[in-house]
Amino acid sequence: MRRGVPKLYKDGTENLSGLQNAVLRNLLACKQLWEITRTSFGPNGMNKLIINHIDKVFVTNDSATIMNEMEIQHPAAKMIVLAAKMQEQEIGDGSNYVVCLAGALLSKAEALVKMGLHPYEIVNGYQIAGKKAAELLETLVVETIEEKDVRTKAALIKCMYSAISSKQYGKQDALCNLVAEACLVALPDNIYNFNVDNVRVAKLMGGNISLSHTVKGMVIQRSPKGAIQCVKEAKIGIFTCSIQCSDTETKGTALIHNAKELENFNLSEEKQISSTLLAIKESGVNVIVTGGTVDDLAIHFLEKYGLMCLKLTSKFELRRLCRAVGARALVSLGPVSKEHQGSCDRVYVKEYGLKKVTIFEQADNNDTQIATVVLRASTKNLLNDLEKAVDDGVNCIKAVCKHKCGKFLAGAGACDIELARLLKDFGAKSTGLEQYAIKKFAEALEVVPMTLAENAGLKTNNIISQLYAAHENGMSRVGVDIESENLGIKEKNEQLKGVRPQRKQKSQANIGVGDCGILDLYVTREQAMKLALDVTLTILRVDQVVKAKRAGGPKMPKQGHWDDTD
Repeated sequence: MRRGVPKLYKDGTENLSGLQNAVLRNLLACKQLWEITRTSFGPNGMNKLIINHIDKVFVTNDSATIMNEMEIQHPAAKMIVLAAKMQEQEIGDGSNYVVCLAGALLSKAEALVKMGLHPYEIVNGYQIAGKKAAELLETLVVETIEEKDVRTKAALIKCMYSAISSKQYGKQDALCNLVAEACLVALPDNIYNFNVDNVRVAKLMGGNISLSHTVKGMVIQRSPKGAIQCVKEAKIGIFTCSIQCSDTETKGTALIHNAKELENFNLSEEKQISSTLLAIKESGVNVIVTGGTVDDLAIHFLEKYGLMCLKLTSKFELRRLCRAVGARALVSLGPVSKEHQGSCDRVYVKEYGLKKVTIFEQADNNDTQIATVVLRASTKNLLNDLEKAVDDGVNCIKAVCKHKCGKFLAGAGACDIELARLLKDFGAKSTGLEQYAIKKFAEALEVVPMTLAENAGLKTNNIISQLYAAHENGMSRVGVDIESENLGIKEKNEQLKGVRPQRKQKSQANIGVGDCGILDLYVTREQAMKLALDVTLTILRVDQVVKAKRAGGPKMPKQGHWDDTD
């Protein structure tokens, strides 16, 4: 028996411990993830070109899509990805802010660790700063939308304007109008029950954003069976079964001796399907939607009796259509009673480019809660980005409806600078080693205005110093002007329709900041700060990494690189 401590792990196990091997390595991996996503932050964020494991190409600046497709393997960096995904699920927006703030907090923590502070002291200071920041954030609310005002188009646009601008800068006005129109249709009597699934998106290639529009109802990207292309005052019967001759329950063989018997056999099938479709027609239905197959014989009799027929392959789409027209899906073919029929003002086929779609459109006075935003663009990547922007806008409306009140903070980094300024004052009054961590927490909050200025090509240090000067003078709504071209500060009480401030006289200092008309949702910022702080504290508490040997045999070598043939 060997002397000393016996071997603890299996062969091949990797054990990293201590400051240099565990803590600083984790911080380095998280900083790399932060550096990747921060250049995509804000309206001027750059795109990333990602090729996933099945060679599908993504060109996007949406951080949620970037992190989903990058397949992050490092366990510490993966924690930040999970926090960003949770932000996306809870609020629907602000995932990049979670990554940026967590990355900045960990970067500042690295400087403190190298300075000699113990991770526990940093964690303690960050906890104090996080608690104080949550208290101060409530005092920085600049505007509020009450529940009674949520049903106006202007209020809905205000809720989502900042979120959509950060995704599609320059197209935000058109997209906000489309999303607001759709959300007004989908808002229930109790706004707390607002369902984001009731706002659908139909992506159609060709054209541009100016051709996009909102439909009160559903748009199905399929054309109907047969030649009937339009039905007004439609009565809709929805079936989950196939429209064809019924099969026998057991297998059997029909012995036919001559041509007359074959003709009679076919006639019996025709008679059966004809009588079934005639009974459906007589029950008042003039549009049939099915989730099964439709055979040629059935199409013949559908044309004969003037019935429009549409086949849907998705059961989820079938359920949404039931909700849109007020129908109930039936499992067997037959007459449809009045209470099971759906109604629609018009069902018609429209062609977009080379694509035919079927539109179930409701009248303006019809009480339906499903709307569809038809998006037009020239490429698939652009359509996907537009869809993501619409999704973020709808989720912002959901966040406001869930809290039955919309609280707003000054955007464009104004809230972050004000919070950082207040936290620095708080840190200066604190005693003990925690004051260093509190001050670094305040410095980490500068990441938003710093990144906005950086991505806009402005001089970062000048912008940050001038922002602090403006906020010290009481102008708490002054933020980064991304369109700055030697423009000055707006006065505190002046109204601003956009983000560009007016020109000042030459004697005044020219800086790239303005009194912002951009607003951020309070609930988005509050949730993002909590998640970023939680994941930061979790990573800082790790002092040892034990990695077991990977299961399985040797891995196959990669067959070249995707870029080698260019």
